Amino acid sequence: MSSQREMKGKNPWHSPVAIVIAVVAVIIVVALVTVAVLQNKPLPQKYKYGIVLDAGSSHTSVYIYEWPAEKDNNTGRVAQRHVCQVKGPGISSYALAPKNAGESLALCMQEAKYWVPGKRHRETPLYLGATAGMRLLDIENKRASDQVLQAVGEALQKFPFSYQGARILSGQEEGAFGWVTVNYLDDRLTQALPTTGALDLGGASTQISFVSDSFNSSESPDNSVFFRLYGSDYSLYTHSFLCYGKDQALKMVLARQTQLGPITLADPCLNPGFTDTKNYSAVYNSPCVSALKPASLPASFTHTGTGNFQQCQERVKNIFNSSRCSYSQCSFNGVYQPPLQGQFGAFSAYHYVMNFLNLTDTSVPLETVKQRLAKFCSTPWDQIKQRHPTVKVKYLSSYCFSGTYILTLLTEGYNFTSESYYNINYIKQIKGSDAGWTLGYMLNLTNMIPAEAPDSPPLSHAVYVAIVTLMPILLFSMLVISLCFLCFCRSKEPQIV
Repeated sequence: MSSQREMKGKNPWHSPVAIVIAVVAVIIVVALVTVAVLQNKPLPQKYKYGIVLDAGSSHTSVYIYEWPAEKDNNTGRVAQRHVCQVKGPGISSYALAPKNAGESLALCMQEAKYWVPGKRHRETPLYLGATAGMRLLDIENKRASDQVLQAVGEALQKFPFSYQGARILSGQEEGAFGWVTVNYLDDRLTQALPTTGALDLGGASTQISFVSDSFNSSESPDNSVFFRLYGSDYSLYTHSFLCYGKDQALKMVLARQTQLGPITLADPCLNPGFTDTKNYSAVYNSPCVSALKPASLPASFTHTGTGNFQQCQERVKNIFNSSRCSYSQCSFNGVYQPPLQGQFGAFSAYHYVMNFLNLTDTSVPLETVKQRLAKFCSTPWDQIKQRHPTVKVKYLSSYCFSGTYILTLLTEGYNFTSESYYNINYIKQIKGSDAGWTLGYMLNLTNMIPAEAPDSPPLSHAVYVAIVTLMPILLFSMLVISLCFLCFCRSKEPQIV
């Protein structure tokens, strides 16, 4: 019995060599699992950010965009992260108090600090683009325009972003970048699909941009824009009509009706029963109509509505001159335009107005759309107010004119027919991003922003393969050694007879 107890006490697995082998084996297994987990851990996506301020004629919007730091075909994949609407009017309204223009941006810029990660603040480009409202101010009073831009620039430089300047965009840029936005959001650029035209309508200007196989850029070079995006080249027609935004168009229509300075104006573009007192100074306070201002006018006039779509459209047509064209084909006012081609996305005021009027369904025939608009215009003002009690009178009273103007601009101005009207899609957003020039502007600018190297695993691929290959071999070798050691120990054990 004593000999058996002695043999049990000499169990080979309890020897120092066996213990060392076991510990090393455990360490190898733990190290192998750790390396595999760390090497295959999902890497965090790096993002870059950009901020674009759209300083329009009636208001300013602050857009925050983000895109992966590793770019796709040398163009960043940009998406809208947040938008903030600045309280108050557009910056062009601060011509007499430029400092207030900069101060008006403060709240939205504070929001931008929250939405952009702090570690990215210093490298985030910040741009302000002013559109038609500032174009008009620049024509009317360049010194005031410069002072407003200087004031907003000084205000923006106080924030911890990479300020890149504030400038007035040309109408051509505004139209072209709107076209980029619509086609980018619809994945037409990344997949090299046939492009969609862009129709943009603001308060002071309107833009049309599209690719046409019949476009002869040499016939009108000023209307030609070239882009290279996602490895493909695009040559498009674009034109911006200053003064033909819906607010300035309304001034032009009113100016033509008030040349004789009437005390009372019966307006077919207002709902019947509407009445208001309007100052003549508010009608003629724009470069778009200043040349039409009579030498003497009373201080104000009574503005009443009669609500007649057909008569309203006739008055709107008067601001479009289609009698002259020195090119092969024109839109209006003697401006070259190639034949319309493909689908069109209509955004900004196009969408807001037609959506309010419930007329965004372009599968409905154009004549039916006109009939529905005529019914809205003829609806008494009291009923209109009862149906929309939360809408401000300033905006509610303008929808008959704005709807009529949009249909007239599309058909009498841009030459859309009853057949091609079906090709228009009224849009506000595509895939969570607002339609407008700002995203296209940011997308184009990312071509000038260096890409970052992506995060890489802790080990190179070769080292990782070597480790996961050698460690199992080492573990297997130690197992073989352990078995050999066990057999050796058992061969030395005394035999019991």
